[in-house]
Amino acid sequence: MTSSPVKGILFDLDGTLLDHRGAADAAIVAWVEARAPGHPRLAETAALWEAMEGPYLAMWQAGRCTVQEQRRLRVTALCRELGLAVPADLDAAFDDFAGRYRRGWAAFPDAAQAVAGLRGFALGVLTNGAQRMQEAKVRAIGLEGQVGPVLTGEVLGGFKPVPAAYTGAAAALGLAPEEVLLVGDDVRNDVTAPAATGMRSVWLDRLGAEPAPAGFPRITSLAELAGLLGAASVWGHLGERGRR
Repeated sequence: MTSSPVKGILFDLDGTLLDHRGAADAAIVAWVEARAPGHPRLAETAALWEAMEGPYLAMWQAGRCTVQEQRRLRVTALCRELGLAVPADLDAAFDDFAGRYRRGWAAFPDAAQAVAGLRGFALGVLTNGAQRMQEAKVRAIGLEGQVGPVLTGEVLGGFKPVPAAYTGAAAALGLAPEEVLLVGDDVRNDVTAPAATGMRSVWLDRLGAEPAPAGFPRITSLAELAGLLGAASVWGHLGERGRR
C-alpha cells in the first residue's frame, strides 16, 4: 500500500522549538536561591522541579485540578522537599518563578531556519502546555505567524497522548492524520502514540543518547528534518506502520 504524501508538519514546542528545560532549570534555581541563599540542596533543585513537573501537569491534563491548582501543588511540594517555608501566597510565589522562566525563553538555534525551510507544508504546533502560555512562548521566540496555529488540549479536547489530540490537530490543518508528520522530543507523546492514529512521527533526540524506538526515524537536530522529508522509503515504511 502506498502511503499518503506528507502535507503538514506539527512541531512539539517545549524541548523541540523552545529550550524549556534550560529556562525552567535556571528559573527554579534562582527562585530557591532568592529564598534560601546557599541552600545545601541547591544543586538538586532543577532535577527535583523537573521530576515534579510531569505528575502534576498530568493531574491537570486529566481534569483532576485546574492549571493554577497544579502550580500551587508544585510550589508546595518543592518547598516541603527542601525544608523551605511554604509561601502564604502560592500564586504570587509561582508568578515569581514564572517571571524568571519567561525571561529565559529562547528558541533552539536550529528552530527558525528549520521552520523557514518548510514552505509548501501546512504547519502547526501541538503542545501539552496551557494555551495562553504556549502562544506567548511562540511569540517570544519569534515564530508567531511562521509556524502555524498553536494547538493544545484546551482547544483540541484532549492532551497528548490521547488520540483526539493528534486527530484534532490534523483536522485543524485541514488534513487527515496520515498526511501529517509530528516532530518532537518525547518518545511516547510525540513518536509512538501518534502512530496509532496513522500519523507519522520523528523523534528529535537532541542529546543523541540512545536509538529511536523500532520503526521510527531519529534526528538529533531540526537541521536534519529537510533531508529526512526527502527520504521516500522512510515515509513509505511509516505510512504502512501507522495503518497496522
